[in-house]
Amino acid sequence: LELLIEGAQDYAILLIDPSGNIATWPSGAERLLGWKAEEAIGRHFSIFSADPDAHAIATAELESAMETGRFSREKWQCRADRSEFLADVSITPIFDEEGTHRGFAKVIHDVTALRANERALERREKHLQSILATIPDAMVVIDDKGAIISFSSAAERLFGHREEDVVGRNVSMLMPSPDRERHESYIRRYLESGTPRIIGIGRIVSGLRADGSTFPMKLSVGEVHTEEVRLFTGFVQNLTERRDFEEKLEQIKSELIHVSRLSAMGTIASTLAHELNQPLTAIASYGEAAAALLESDSETDRAALREAVEDMAAQALRAGRIVRRLRQFVSRGEFAKTIEDLPSVIDEASALALVGTREQGIATRFNYAPGATPVLIDRVQIQQVLLNLMRNAVEAMADSPVRELTVSTAIESDSMVRVSVRDTGPGIDPKVRGSLFEAFNSSKSEGMGLGLSICRTIIEAHGGQIRALDCAGGGTEFQFTLMRAVPAPDEAEE
Repeated sequence: LELLIEGAQDYAILLIDPSGNIATWPSGAERLLGWKAEEAIGRHFSIFSADPDAHAIATAELESAMETGRFSREKWQCRADRSEFLADVSITPIFDEEGTHRGFAKVIHDVTALRANERALERREKHLQSILATIPDAMVVIDDKGAIISFSSAAERLFGHREEDVVGRNVSMLMPSPDRERHESYIRRYLESGTPRIIGIGRIVSGLRADGSTFPMKLSVGEVHTEEVRLFTGFVQNLTERRDFEEKLEQIKSELIHVSRLSAMGTIASTLAHELNQPLTAIASYGEAAAALLESDSETDRAALREAVEDMAAQALRAGRIVRRLRQFVSRGEFAKTIEDLPSVIDEASALALVGTREQGIATRFNYAPGATPVLIDRVQIQQVLLNLMRNAVEAMADSPVRELTVSTAIESDSMVRVSVRDTGPGIDPKVRGSLFEAFNSSKSEGMGLGLSICRTIIEAHGGQIRALDCAGGGTEFQFTLMRAVPAPDEAEE
């Protein structure tokens, strides 16, 4: 026991007689408090306090220890050089076998550095909390089971939930279908394979508010390992305002495009008028000459008639070449094709295209065939097609009693995949079915009739095809094909 008491670091363990006088003074007490044994033994233990009422306070502490069996408190203690330190002090009464009170055991533990570290940590935590409370991005921390650990004030404002209401619940509560049902499999797949879907990459997805409304958001997820747990931190940016701005910008761009189309049509008309004027004039002249030869009373000059007809045919061919050359000039363009994950492309497009559809009572389903990805596409161009088709589907179901939108993928062949966008609207108007993908053909009163024409141009430029089918029970299904990004045999073996 003496060896234990002598060897204690940052502790002073000493005995005090029933009157409060110091009875023992181990080396640990000398190291901590500074007095030598001959200077401390016999003196009242109130010397450890710089308070003017130290003796009365010390006596009260002994009385408390006797009444309750133990006195314990953090308080400032004084060293021999009158410097002070924060200590955890405990006083315990000691009785012998007969029950006679023999004195007190007093333990003094220097906790100055410990409390300073705790206060510094508390200050840093408050500083961090103040930063997280002011940054515009929402922050959600989850564990490897998907349970919410932390929910910032920005997240409370964005999703409409209070932190105390969501902590401990699965983060899928912040997701609309189908991501809600798939989230657990996403985490499990990442933990098992290490293949990220969002973690460390960032994606545009849909969020679900407490009131049931959805909104587009950019989600970036980071991962951190501790000794006890694996945590994921998600930072969420609300894209609603950005989308509103982009819609206004898109409206301005559409107006400019409309003007440029009129200008381009005027230029093309002028060019056609100039280029086709000569061959058409020649055809007319040769036609008049041929007609004159046929109406003449004299014997028809077959050689002259043949020459006139041949010249007419030559000029007609020349006019056709001019039209083809202009068409090639207008349609010339290249796509920046890359290998893309098809479900990811569809999810990003749907996050923007389907905003507000939940409030309209539209149920959305996504069915992805496992093997129908990746594809070789221009990501932006194909998302333009998807946006167009999904928005058309939403508009078509505005007055339908049943409003279901289904986007699915399937393997079309060894080299192609098929994407389908199906609605439960009234179907295609028979009046426009035959010219559905032609320019300037529209069933909308305010439409220019270029959307589906542009979609066909994009899909055909990708080597695919697009078509529209009537669905059993009503509705329309648009299907288009894309080229699969199938690895070479050597790459597949690797």
